[in-house]
Amino acid sequence: MRSLALLCLLVFAASARAAGPEQHYLDLRDRYIAKFSKAKENDETSKQHDAALKELTGVLRGLVGPVTIKGLPAEGKSNADTLFKGDIGFGHLDGLGFASEGDKMQAVVTTTALLRHWLAEHRGDGMPQEIGAAFTSDRFYYQAIQDAAFAKYAELPVTKPAGASAAVAVLGVRGNGDLKGPPHEIDVVAIQGDKVYFLAATDAAKTAEIPACEKVWKQMMARKTPQDAMAKEDQAMDAYTKCFAKEAPSQSWFAAAVKKAQSQLELLPLR
Repeated sequence: MRSLALLCLLVFAASARAAGPEQHYLDLRDRYIAKFSKAKENDETSKQHDAALKELTGVLRGLVGPVTIKGLPAEGKSNADTLFKGDIGFGHLDGLGFASEGDKMQAVVTTTALLRHWLAEHRGDGMPQEIGAAFTSDRFYYQAIQDAAFAKYAELPVTKPAGASAAVAVLGVRGNGDLKGPPHEIDVVAIQGDKVYFLAATDAAKTAEIPACEKVWKQMMARKTPQDAMAKEDQAMDAYTKCFAKEAPSQSWFAAAVKKAQSQLELLPLR
């Protein structure tokens, strides 16, 4: 509860600072979005778009400052993939993005002011507006990076690093198709001062199906209502992941998953 209360204070503090350097970045970003969303896509537009992302990267580096994350490149680039509104990948979390080869590990470093603004921009997508709630929502992990959906299966009880004011870790599945199966991705988020660190690692954990939850899934899918197949599967998936979150702490692999999440936090410059 104390961590969530502190996160609320950070939100209000960020609001007071949003008119400064962060606002300069947002104004520049929005001007480019307006420009490219109306432009015809051709070679010249593509060159201008690349130059715009490069300029935004420079502004973000000034905002965020030097960042060293073990296992990732020394210099990040804009986490925004595209400034063409409506394109796949549009609307990712504003910040510096870092990625290992093959995107096995990805990170975003931003500020609390930019995070709060981004949450507000995604209010219509069902994004929680309070930072603590956002960090425990699959919406955050889905929309912050990549173009693939994310299903949260469980929260992992990590110990907050001494230099951080808050830290959250989740276990889940990311993909563009079926999201049901043993979760293997671990995502961690931490706040230090006015900096926000997000680190996602695919294939980070080895887990297994939970028989009790498989039973819940089958029971939900066997129901005659709703008749809409997609709605039925969504309800079954919701019940399945809730069961998984409840049963996960008693599984033999859970302690190893928590340890792995803790080691991911230790990769971040939080000391």
